[in-house]
Amino acid sequence: MTFGEPPVPDTQMDDAAGAAPARERLVSGPGLLLVWVYGVITVGAVSRSAYQISTEFDRAPLPYALSGIAALVYAFITYSLVRGGETARKAARICCAAELTGVLAVGTWTLVRPEAFPDATVWSDFGMGYLFIPVILPITGMLWLRTKR
Repeated sequence: MTFGEPPVPDTQMDDAAGAAPARERLVSGPGLLLVWVYGVITVGAVSRSAYQISTEFDRAPLPYALSGIAALVYAFITYSLVRGGETARKAARICCAAELTGVLAVGTWTLVRPEAFPDATVWSDFGMGYLFIPVILPITGMLWLRTKR
């Protein structure tokens, strides 16, 4: 590219030699905020689950294992959004749906059988400990990824 020449969009060819098209960016506009929120909640979930699993796992194995699963889901969605491209978009949509299913299942489970959860998970009470972001985030993510086709 020479001075004054407009930049080539991410979805066009990388060079004139016929290289494969670059991945479509998923983190433009409001998607950048989505990635930021997923990144923050990933750090929170990983930190919480790592501490709980390493220090108190024998006290409440189910909630701590579920917190670990939630952390992995958040990390994968964050990675997929940053990576971009059609395959990553599809994978992120599937994981957002799985995340929403997990939040609804665990949220309901913690209300129906609270004795099964002596300690809270990220998804307990539909994410109340995280200002209900865990139940709002996958819906927002699926809607955003749907518009990025």
